[in-house]
Amino acid sequence: MMKHCYIEDLSRCVGEEVTIKGWLHNRRSSGKVQFLLVRDGSGIVQCVAAEREFPKELYSRIEHLPLESSIIVTGNVREDKRAPGGYEISLTSAQVVAEAQEYPITKKEHGVGFLMQYRHLWLRGRKQHALLKIRSRLVKSIYDFFFSRGFVLIDTPILTPAACEGTTTLFNVDYFGDKAFLTQSGQLYLEAAAASFGRVFCFGPTFRAEKSKTRRHLTEFWMVEPEVAYLELPGLIELAENFVCHIVKDILKNCQKELEILERDTAPLEKVEPPFPRITYSEAAQILKEAGQNFQFGTDFGGQDETLISKRFEKPVMVTHYPASVKAFYMKRDPNNPDLALCLDVLAPEGFGEIIGGSQREDDLSALEQRINEYNLPQEAFQWYLDVRRYGTFPHSGFGLGIERTLAWISGAEHIRECIPFPRMLYKIYP
Repeated sequence: MMKHCYIEDLSRCVGEEVTIKGWLHNRRSSGKVQFLLVRDGSGIVQCVAAEREFPKELYSRIEHLPLESSIIVTGNVREDKRAPGGYEISLTSAQVVAEAQEYPITKKEHGVGFLMQYRHLWLRGRKQHALLKIRSRLVKSIYDFFFSRGFVLIDTPILTPAACEGTTTLFNVDYFGDKAFLTQSGQLYLEAAAASFGRVFCFGPTFRAEKSKTRRHLTEFWMVEPEVAYLELPGLIELAENFVCHIVKDILKNCQKELEILERDTAPLEKVEPPFPRITYSEAAQILKEAGQNFQFGTDFGGQDETLISKRFEKPVMVTHYPASVKAFYMKRDPNNPDLALCLDVLAPEGFGEIIGGSQREDDLSALEQRINEYNLPQEAFQWYLDVRRYGTFPHSGFGLGIERTLAWISGAEHIRECIPFPRMLYKIYP
């Protein structure tokens, strides 16, 4: 029985006869020789099928085999610098597992709308494959960062009884006759867990019913959120900075091949080292004014505003002390200026916008009760949250990092919809 080998491991199989199980990615012929590009999920390898080595009927079938057909090939591995991946397999046998129908995605240019309709097939494309390989590594890097620093993973609910980030972007769900919502964030639950474990994080899908069609928005996206007891804003800034540097460095080290496939210029990423530039909201607003932007001071930044601000810097820029009126109810106010929140946004360079949003949390019970009233939120839904302040309140801070926006920045993807396997956007829920 031949040795089953994954394409990514061929370097350890030179001179051996191996079996590859995969799909026909492409093919070309030269006289009585077929050059088959076979992929198996771990890579692509060129397989050479000489007519003299095969039964006539099988060779003819291989010669006319449709792309994306399932195939098992066996042959001898040899090094060839000219071949994709640097290795080639001289075939001794082949088995067609299933012939594919005519593949709808061809070499011609297709519009994004068409490709999104076939997202389940488009995932097989080299660039889409590379993007999601980087995403997988990004997730691992996130876990490595927090676990290596003593954080405890807390799985927070998907179904919640109340809003976290604002009531206008909630997805309503009937919960056995009661009203519930798809989560906007696991943060409130993490604050309770931080009182038990000190350093915690959650990682999972979040949902925002934003009627936005920009390249930066999804209605379902994945977010990692750390929360740390006794951490105040300066410490949160340092944590966010170290976190971003860690994941970028890890991707540069471990995803070189994928970044090359995406034709990503890595020079800007190589500059991502501490310290990051730090500016206040007021200083960011001044940048917009100098750029001739018609920005109303006291309002939140839009996507174009974030782009203009971030393009002033070669590294991610950390913007702090936004007006409290444009931020969430749970953010602690600046004791030196109660009109400002002790908050932080991290804007990625090259125009990719906000990748991190966070703050020091309000730890004073009466102040938090007042905020809930000011934001017209139902007090009864937050009694458990207020208990965290009633029974041993403590200063604490945290942030959320959006995986898809971060991946778009690191990979240079034009649109966030390619940074998640099956995107959910306004008017898009198929497939």
